[in-house]
Amino acid sequence: MTVGEAVRRRILALCEERNITINRLSILSGVTQSTLNNIMSGRNHTTTVATIKKLCDGLNITVDEFFCPEYFHDLEQELK
Repeated sequence: MTVGEAVRRRILALCEERNITINRLSILSGVTQSTLNNIMSGRNHTTTVATIKKLCDGLNITVDEFFCPEYFHDLEQELK
């Protein structure tokens, strides 16, 4: 799994847990709808830590909590 895939998977899981849409997450976090759409569609391969932090703030979780799922521990190396 790539970093981008893991981030998308985590965002979807967090939205499902809270029963909110990606659009609602955009409003809560201040991350633009277009940025979130690009992340979720895979067009954005380089989500910044600042964007992740905004999402975490909107979800009332820490960055540590965002990255806690096991699938973040076994990511593919992306240097090519």
